[in-house]
Amino acid sequence: MSIGFWQIAIVVILVVLLFGRGKISSLMGDVAKGIKSFKKGMASDVNEENTPKNISENQDIDKKE
Repeated sequence: MSIGFWQIAIVVILVVLLFGRGKISSLMGDVAKGIKSFKKGMASDVNEENTPKNISENQDIDKKE
């Protein structure tokens, strides 16, 4: 037994009636903001990992003191 077009249409109509168009659009906007923040966070993590860290300079300073 598969889900048909009419069953999906009924579910969509019920969701719109229960939550209203404004609530659904604001919810989708929040989801989009979350996705953008996630992508931005992932991009900054990748940039931080690719930045070479020169540890030898710190060790040289410690030895001189």
